[in-house]
Amino acid sequence: MNAIQCTALCKTYPGRPPVEAVRGLDLEVQVGECFGLLGPNGAGKTTTLEILEGLLEPTSGQVELLGLQWSEHEMALRQRIGISLQETRLSDKLTVRETLTLFRSFYPMGLTPEEAMEQVSLTEKARSYSDKLSGGQRQRLAVACALVGDPELIFLDEPTTGLDPQSRRQLWDVIRGFRERGRTVMITTHYMDEAERLCDRVAIVDQGQVIALGTPRELITRIGGEQIVDFRTATSAETGYDLDSLRSIPTAGEARRNDDRISLTVREPHAALPGLLELLQKRGETLTDLTIRSATLEDVFVTLTGRNLRDE
Repeated sequence: MNAIQCTALCKTYPGRPPVEAVRGLDLEVQVGECFGLLGPNGAGKTTTLEILEGLLEPTSGQVELLGLQWSEHEMALRQRIGISLQETRLSDKLTVRETLTLFRSFYPMGLTPEEAMEQVSLTEKARSYSDKLSGGQRQRLAVACALVGDPELIFLDEPTTGLDPQSRRQLWDVIRGFRERGRTVMITTHYMDEAERLCDRVAIVDQGQVIALGTPRELITRIGGEQIVDFRTATSAETGYDLDSLRSIPTAGEARRNDDRISLTVREPHAALPGLLELLQKRGETLTDLTIRSATLEDVFVTLTGRNLRDE
């Protein structure tokens, strides 16, 4: 049984013209995996998540969670899933323990507030009011509220946005611990390192549709190389710069412009670099900067759409 299955999912908002936020999206998420939804703002990620969470009605299409449908099993599903929204507003006048005690009362079974606090490393803050917590601690408390019912499936919508690196890694440990217990995680994020470290598989969404699906490594390999050569020349900022000639370099794949830099995917940098230098010398170009780095999921997205993941 899949933890999540949606078929031909559509959501259209009325207007002149109507806005198609989700356009025929298909997804299958297996039990026990961490699955990432990636894409820029406005791609349809949050709308998709809210439909899966039962917060929005789809215009058309079918959704099943844990083998159940919202139209027939709403109360059963509410007891088996956990949700952490992009922004969670908690009462300033409740302590951490009181907040978790309140959320625990919504479920017939689940963790004790102490167990939930331990999972997110907030035990020392049990008697602190939520408005006295740091940003990272408040975010961990929001995740603890999603975990206190001991769900089988948890939705995390950009859980680490705005957090410092240490707080982000603490939340990563929480997510890994949840998944190691055989539970399922669906996460949206703008941080590609986060998706690569946490997710078993990812779906890249653009304009309400899935445009790529697979493991992070599969998607990175699919763009034609696992290394990126970024370089700048005296003429690389020119609009008419000849990118096609770069594809003749040994082991080279796609070439694209990023502001005044050129990014070239390559399989074997040691073979590509001599060819690149020879080509630039023949064209009389002066190399002003060059770096080699590993390809990322952001490179995949830019290759597929021509846009950066953080573009509005």
